[in-house]
Amino acid sequence: MKQTIPKDLVKKRADEQLLVSEMIALYCRRQHHTPKGSLCPECQELRDYALARIDHCPFMETKTFCSACKVHCYKPAMREKIRTVMRWAGPRMLPVHPILSIRHVVVTIRAKREAGAGK
Repeated sequence: MKQTIPKDLVKKRADEQLLVSEMIALYCRRQHHTPKGSLCPECQELRDYALARIDHCPFMETKTFCSACKVHCYKPAMREKIRTVMRWAGPRMLPVHPILSIRHVVVTIRAKREAGAGK
């Protein structure tokens, strides 16, 4: 018997994968000077790894973002790389991808409110 995945969960995974992919692409384009639409091998490896982690995340229904998760499934080296990318690309995403950026901020604020209300 095949387990079905709720539509909203599929969308949530896709949204998170898109956000991570766009942040890595922006970082690679500006830091490694790769042409738009391509990634250097290091960033391609990080993107593939991050997408695989998102794809297999057992907490996707309840978590907001990986940084807010109680369980860190990234290998330490990859976790440090993605943290570097997020720190650099996060503030620069608004002019490049305003809708993704605003959605990310809204979800983050909502999650922090819910976490605060649960205490």
